[in-house]
Amino acid sequence: MQLEKTLTGNVVRVKDVINVDVKNNQEEDLGKIKDIVLDKISGQVRYVVLSFGGFLGLGDKLFALPWNAIHFDTENDCFILNASKAKLKNAPGFDDANWPDMADRQWEESIHQFYGDQTCQKVGLRIFVNFLHPK
Repeated sequence: MQLEKTLTGNVVRVKDVINVDVKNNQEEDLGKIKDIVLDKISGQVRYVVLSFGGFLGLGDKLFALPWNAIHFDTENDCFILNASKAKLKNAPGFDDANWPDMADRQWEESIHQFYGDQTCQKVGLRIFVNFLHPK
């Protein structure tokens, strides 16, 4: 499914991102966007959930990718993840019946470290500063 053009510019509805293809820089198919995880306080997108490796939705392995780990390719109308299929097969994943605790700090740090994203450290620092100096 390709991204529907229901909104203009960079703003899209979540329903228009679900099932959009994800490829790597070698244009290999890595799966589709299955879900989006939000921080309910800040409203920030924390993770995009990639479904990979199954057949007709069966046996898929799910991967929580930091939003900063992907980017949208406007030319090919898909998301790009800078990871080989081999790296993705070895990535920390889960199945639809056993989602991880995405609020767990250790889990969060491991995911961000795996995908080389520094956002986790920035978010952690911001939370710590807010704790020390509440508004």
